[in-house]
Formats: sequence, structure tokens, C-alpha cells
Amino acid sequence: MSRVVDEVRVVVQPIVDEQNLELVDMEFLKEGKNWFLRIYIDKPGGIDIEECALISEKVSEALDAIDPDPIPQAYFLEVSSPGAERPLKTEADMQNAIGKYVHLSFYQAIDGEKFYEGTLKEVNDDSVVLTIRIKTRTKDIEIERKQIANARLAIQF
Repeated sequence: MSRVVDEVRVVVQPIVDEQNLELVDMEFLKEGKNWFLRIYIDKPGGIDIEECALISEKVSEALDAIDPDPIPQAYFLEVSSPGAERPLKTEADMQNAIGKYVHLSFYQAIDGEKFYEGTLKEVNDDSVVLTIRIKTRTKDIEIERKQIANARLAIQF
């Protein structure tokens, strides 16, 4: 359903930008028998419920005005914060995560591991350096970016 997200993003991005917020991610998916359009927004220091409600109202009005409707079936519109474990989708997200604890999952296992969690130490065009903890010692590992399937902030316990 990336077609729907691509079409809707053109409408959503200016609305989010107008409020000086960041459009973190969007998804259009079916859960059970219901469809959901989820829009994740953020800003430094986090967002509040009023900002989510405002964006929801503005996006709903803008989408209702489009003819033909980019989403012809019934769906639920949800606008929220990406949460503490927000995805790292863009280059700016990755750069801003340097020094933070992250979770990286891979397309194929690396040294027998499907994911690593650690502190993001360095990001460049081809790879990232992650400081991981193995029992009582720390180790820097370099991971090629093309091996990373998903990246997100993580909560360290």
C-alpha cells in the first residue's frame, strides 16, 4: 500500500511543516478487518495531544477535499508520537541518534546475530559504528548500512 502513503504524504507534509513539526513516518495497513492510516509526528521535546488533534483535523479536512479520494475504502486516521523507540528512517534521524542507544536489525544474521543494541558511535555513507556490550566488556563493531533492515531508538535497561 505504498501508493496510498505516497499520495497522502504530498498532502500531509505541508500541514505538518506549517506547524513546525516533523513527519517521522506514515503507514497504511490492515489490522483485522479495519484499515488504518497512521501518521507519526514529533518535535524536539516531544509533542502533546493537542498537536496530534490539530494535525488529525487538518489532515482529515485536506483528504476529504481530494477528488478522486486517494483512500476509497473506510479507514481510521491516527496521529501520534513515534514514541520512545522511534524509527530512524532518514539520514538526519541517523545523525541525530549518534551517542544514543539504538536497536539495529539486519536482513541477514551478522556473526550469528539478527540484531544488535548499543550506542551509535559513528554514521557515514557506507557504514555505522555501534558500541555494544558483551558481558562485562564493550566493543565497537562496524556494520555496513546495506545490511541494516531497520533502525530505531531503544530503551536501555
